[in-house]
Amino acid sequence: QLQLVESGGGLVQAGESLRLSCAASGSIFAINAMGWYRQAPGKQRELVAVIANGATTNYANSVKSRFTVSRANGKNTVSLQMDSLKPEDTAVYYCNAVLDLRAGGPMYNYWGQGTQVTVSS
Repeated sequence: QLQLVESGGGLVQAGESLRLSCAASGSIFAINAMGWYRQAPGKQRELVAVIANGATTNYANSVKSRFTVSRANGKNTVSLQMDSLKPEDTAVYYCNAVLDLRAGGPMYNYWGQGTQVTVSS
Protein backbone atom coordinates (compact mmCIF):
# COMPACT_ATOMS: atom_id res chain seq x y z
CA GLN A 1 0.00 0.00 0.00
CA LEU A 2 1.13 3.48 -0.81
CA GLN A 3 -0.28 6.93 -0.20
CA LEU A 4 0.66 9.98 -2.23
CA VAL A 5 0.03 13.53 -1.06
CA GLU A 6 0.51 16.39 -3.49
CA SER A 7 0.95 20.10 -3.03
CA GLY A 8 1.97 23.16 -5.00
CA GLY A 9 -0.71 23.60 -7.63
CA GLY A 10 -2.19 26.98 -8.35
CA LEU A 11 -2.84 29.77 -10.79
CA VAL A 12 0.02 31.58 -12.49
CA GLN A 13 0.59 33.73 -15.53
CA ALA A 14 2.41 32.57 -18.62
CA GLY A 15 6.16 32.67 -18.19
CA GLU A 16 6.04 32.18 -14.43
CA SER A 17 7.17 29.18 -12.42
CA LEU A 18 5.54 26.68 -10.14
CA ARG A 19 6.87 23.79 -8.08
CA LEU A 20 4.84 20.68 -7.33
CA SER A 21 5.71 18.25 -4.58
CA CYS A 22 4.50 14.76 -3.76
CA ALA A 23 5.26 12.83 -0.59
CA ALA A 24 4.85 9.07 -0.46
CA SER A 25 4.13 7.00 2.61
CA GLY A 26 3.54 3.32 3.18
CA SER A 27 5.46 0.73 1.20
CA ILE A 28 8.09 3.19 0.07
CA PHE A 29 10.73 0.47 0.07
CA ALA A 30 9.12 -0.98 -3.04
CA ILE A 31 9.05 2.20 -5.11
CA ASN A 32 10.71 1.67 -8.46
CA ALA A 33 9.99 5.08 -9.93
CA MET A 34 7.98 8.22 -9.31
CA GLY A 35 6.71 10.83 -11.65
CA TRP A 36 4.04 13.20 -12.81
CA TYR A 37 1.21 12.90 -15.28
CA ARG A 38 -1.30 15.50 -16.34
CA GLN A 39 -4.74 15.55 -17.87
CA ALA A 40 -6.38 18.50 -19.55
CA PRO A 41 -10.14 18.64 -20.15
CA GLY A 42 -11.11 16.42 -23.06
CA LYS A 43 -7.65 14.90 -23.33
CA GLN A 44 -5.98 11.69 -22.29
CA ARG A 45 -3.76 11.58 -19.27
CA GLU A 46 -0.18 11.95 -20.42
CA LEU A 47 3.24 11.45 -18.96
CA VAL A 48 4.99 14.66 -17.98
CA ALA A 49 8.14 13.43 -16.28
CA VAL A 50 9.36 10.34 -14.47
CA ILE A 51 12.44 9.59 -12.41
CA ALA A 52 13.61 6.09 -11.54
CA ASN A 53 15.44 5.02 -8.41
CA GLY A 54 18.69 5.27 -10.31
CA ALA A 55 17.87 8.92 -11.10
CA THR A 56 17.24 8.26 -14.78
CA THR A 57 14.65 10.72 -16.04
CA ASN A 58 12.26 10.92 -18.95
CA TYR A 59 10.26 13.92 -20.06
CA ALA A 60 7.48 14.61 -22.47
CA ASN A 61 8.79 16.48 -25.48
CA SER A 62 6.50 19.39 -24.73
CA VAL A 63 8.14 20.06 -21.35
CA LYS A 64 11.78 19.28 -22.05
CA SER A 65 14.10 22.14 -21.06
CA ARG A 66 11.30 23.74 -19.02
CA PHE A 67 10.42 21.15 -16.36
CA THR A 68 12.73 19.34 -13.97
CA VAL A 69 11.80 16.29 -11.93
CA SER A 70 13.76 15.31 -8.84
CA ARG A 71 13.69 12.97 -5.85
CA ALA A 72 14.46 13.78 -2.24
CA ASN A 73 13.79 12.79 1.37
CA GLY A 74 14.99 9.22 1.08
CA LYS A 75 13.49 9.00 -2.42
CA ASN A 76 9.96 9.09 -1.05
CA THR A 77 9.35 12.61 -2.33
CA VAL A 78 9.18 13.69 -5.94
CA SER A 79 9.13 17.29 -7.07
CA LEU A 80 8.40 18.93 -10.39
CA GLN A 81 9.92 22.32 -11.02
CA MET A 82 7.97 23.98 -13.81
CA ASP A 83 9.52 27.02 -15.43
CA SER A 84 8.39 29.15 -18.35
CA LEU A 85 4.86 27.90 -17.97
CA LYS A 86 2.54 28.12 -20.94
CA PRO A 87 -1.26 28.13 -21.13
CA GLU A 88 -1.09 24.69 -22.72
CA ASP A 89 0.42 23.39 -19.49
CA THR A 90 -2.95 23.92 -17.83
CA ALA A 91 -4.15 20.58 -16.50
CA VAL A 92 -4.69 18.48 -13.43
CA TYR A 93 -1.33 17.10 -12.43
CA TYR A 94 -1.15 13.67 -10.81
CA CYS A 95 1.68 12.22 -8.80
CA ASN A 96 2.50 8.65 -9.73
CA ALA A 97 4.53 5.92 -8.09
CA VAL A 98 5.37 2.50 -9.45
CA LEU A 99 5.82 -0.28 -6.92
CA ASP A 100 7.88 -3.35 -7.73
CA LEU A 101 7.35 -5.86 -4.94
CA ARG A 102 9.48 -8.55 -6.53
CA ALA A 103 11.98 -8.36 -9.34
CA GLY A 104 10.39 -9.80 -12.44
CA GLY A 105 6.95 -9.71 -10.90
CA PRO A 106 4.04 -7.38 -11.53
CA MET A 107 4.36 -3.68 -10.91
CA TYR A 108 1.63 -1.55 -9.41
CA ASN A 109 0.72 2.05 -10.04
CA TYR A 110 -0.42 4.41 -7.33
CA TRP A 111 -1.80 7.87 -7.89
CA GLY A 112 -2.21 11.05 -5.96
CA GLN A 113 -5.47 12.92 -5.85
CA GLY A 114 -4.39 15.44 -8.46
CA THR A 115 -3.64 19.13 -8.19
CA GLN A 116 -4.86 21.82 -10.54
CA VAL A 117 -2.35 23.92 -12.43
CA THR A 118 -3.77 26.83 -14.39
CA VAL A 119 -1.65 29.09 -16.56
CA SER A 120 -3.26 32.25 -17.85
CA SER A 121 -2.17 33.90 -21.07
